[in-house]
Amino acid sequence: MNGSRFSIDVLTPVERRPRRLRLRWVRSASGLASVFAELVRRALDVVLAAAALLLLSPALVLRAALAWRETGRILERKVRIGRFREPFRRLSFAGTAPGRSLPMFLNVLRGDLSLAGPRPLTEAEAAAIPPDGFERFGVRPGLVSAHTLRARTGISYEGEVATDRDHYYGQTLRGDLGLVARFVPVRLLGGRSGTPAPPVLDFFGVSIVNGTMDEAVDWILERARERPAKPALLAFVNPDCLNVAWGDADYRRALQEASRVLPDGIGIHLGCRVLGTALRANVNGTDLFPRLCERLAGTNDSIYLLGARPGVAAEAASAMQKRFPGLAVAGTRDGYFAPDEEEAVIEAIHASGASVLLVAFGAPKQELWLAANRERLRVPVAVGVGGLFDFYSGRVARAPHWLRELGLEWSWRLLQEPRRMWRRYLIGNWVFLYRVWKQSRVPQTSGAAS
Repeated sequence: MNGSRFSIDVLTPVERRPRRLRLRWVRSASGLASVFAELVRRALDVVLAAAALLLLSPALVLRAALAWRETGRILERKVRIGRFREPFRRLSFAGTAPGRSLPMFLNVLRGDLSLAGPRPLTEAEAAAIPPDGFERFGVRPGLVSAHTLRARTGISYEGEVATDRDHYYGQTLRGDLGLVARFVPVRLLGGRSGTPAPPVLDFFGVSIVNGTMDEAVDWILERARERPAKPALLAFVNPDCLNVAWGDADYRRALQEASRVLPDGIGIHLGCRVLGTALRANVNGTDLFPRLCERLAGTNDSIYLLGARPGVAAEAASAMQKRFPGLAVAGTRDGYFAPDEEEAVIEAIHASGASVLLVAFGAPKQELWLAANRERLRVPVAVGVGGLFDFYSGRVARAPHWLRELGLEWSWRLLQEPRRMWRRYLIGNWVFLYRVWKQSRVPQTSGAAS
């Protein structure tokens, strides 16, 4: 771990006790550095956990009283598997009131948990990991994990093991502290676990599929294989899109008639909280694009990129082909063409034989264009992708991952283009939440403007 070398002694007592793994550090410079870093990390865990317990002591007393009143006991203890596959009892308050996890700071003091690290596993989960999967148990499990953090903002696309892998192999104090610091606001933003997540969300009469990133990519590939008589249209919506749809009947109709609409951005997550529901994932086009390209690479299906300024679509296509060798790009075309050129553009798309058409005109223009030309487009799947090509061509830098984990990617866009974006984010987001609140007050109506 942390670049050091280690060996494993497996102790198998005659008695039927859990198998224990012991880490024997090799006497080397890197090993000594890792031991020192581990001691510092442990000391920091103890100091911060003790400080948290002290600061939260009034809340701890109140929560203990609520637990006793509701259940007749204060604490619950559940067996979890920690470092070196050693079992421990994870503490939590009894009852259903908020703050159940506060006693886990005691687990940190005892050394069962670190402040940051992979999620502690149940006995069944640990038994499913083979003995040679030692990296999962080479670090102390955490009160906060990278996967848990990203799941709360809907961007845990890679699965738990892949998301937490950096913590298995390269924990740093700075990374741990950053993870914990980000988790506090995200925990407040995410609301309580167990909130129902309906398969379809309704905002202002627009139905949005509440699914995962993998399900969205699978849906596109299935439509590409089926090759329907007319294109399956896919749209992404964020609060700004829904604000426009509120007052634009044509755009609202285009979204209602699309084959599938997916949620894009933290604003939809907040809207779900106002409605008392949960968003399963932030299935935005920017994160979907590389996953789609990866799945298409080496197949008989190809993509066509239409939109953005001259040269941008071609640069984005080239970048994806370098990243995913075997990806077939049927063609590219910028979005600056006159009305009398439209027929030639559509014919070029058809002649290319593309399976998936990506249109980057910006909302609502791209959805209105696709709806108007749906009968003429002979491509299995057509997707409106907004400014996606600018990101993957390298023309526009995307927000750092830590900002995305906090749900603050919009702030990065605002800093990049304040004159164009200030009204959308500083006013539009609040208007959206107000309209969602109004919809929640009268749930039997769509909330759309007349």
